[in-house]
Amino acid sequence: MTVVALAVINVANNRLLPRGAYVPFCIAAAFALVAYARKVDSLTLTDMGLSRSETRTGLRWGAAIIAGMFAIYTVGYLIPFTHDLFLDARVKEMTTSSVMASVFIRVPLGTVLLEEVAFRGVLLSQFEARTRWWVAMVASSVLFGFWHVLPSMGFESVNPVAKDTVGQVAGWVTVAGSVLFTGLAGLVFCWLRDRSHSLLAPMALHWSTNSLGYLFAWWAWR
Repeated sequence: MTVVALAVINVANNRLLPRGAYVPFCIAAAFALVAYARKVDSLTLTDMGLSRSETRTGLRWGAAIIAGMFAIYTVGYLIPFTHDLFLDARVKEMTTSSVMASVFIRVPLGTVLLEEVAFRGVLLSQFEARTRWWVAMVASSVLFGFWHVLPSMGFESVNPVAKDTVGQVAGWVTVAGSVLFTGLAGLVFCWLRDRSHSLLAPMALHWSTNSLGYLFAWWAWR
């Protein structure tokens, strides 16, 4: 049932909802998924990585992760060979306020909250209750990869480097690459969730990957 609900949420987010409804819809969906898992599967907040007792540990992991990602992005930004990879057309004309809104509202309260609660919180715990840990981790990550099919369509059109490198191949190749990459990323997120016992750790990596990408892309255009 959770997988079906996520399929509906995915279509709504990418094809049906107006931009302004994205964040409130994601917040509502995340809360609904947690409530469903607690009622139907009797999962606790601890099971889903949402325990208050693990907050400090999650914050420590998160701070270290964000610092590390900032260092990686800085190096990539300063190296001429990789600098052009930051030229994302989605942020080229964005104002300072709109970039900040994406970085500190849309990404963390929309994308990161929903995806981490759904795939590393609810789904991972539901699978783990029914099978071995590594199977649960792989299953959750595979579904996380397929979650990105719709967002990846037309990706090559938003980055000149991507257009030059993958724009000459069939669209399905770009989509398949995105599914594979995000599926592998899902394994890393699951590992962080397991090691830290808190969703805050994968949330930090997810947020820093996406939001710092927006910031550095915005700087690159300027």
